[in-house]
Amino acid sequence: MYAIIQTGGKQYKVSEGDILTVEKLDVEEGSKVTFDQVLAVNGTELTIGDPTVKGATVEATAVKNGRGKKVIVYKYKRKTGYHKKNGHRQSFTQVKIEKINA
Repeated sequence: MYAIIQTGGKQYKVSEGDILTVEKLDVEEGSKVTFDQVLAVNGTELTIGDPTVKGATVEATAVKNGRGKKVIVYKYKRKTGYHKKNGHRQSFTQVKIEKINA
């Protein structure tokens, strides 16, 4: 059984037991998270929502909050002496999918 959920502006295909890295959620490590934007569920048959499946939720546990590797953003324009270097680290939350309720 799998489901397609939406969180942080992205869509993820999840099954029970999966560990998933999503955009930063405002939860503490070890706490429960419920995703209610379930776009599709595949159990015995595929159910597609319009836009979401009514009454379907995905329960998960927050495993870890952290930040990703640094990405260097370098802007440069030739012949003008303009250059700018900047770094960015994206925050994330790792969640473990516990149960799919459909």
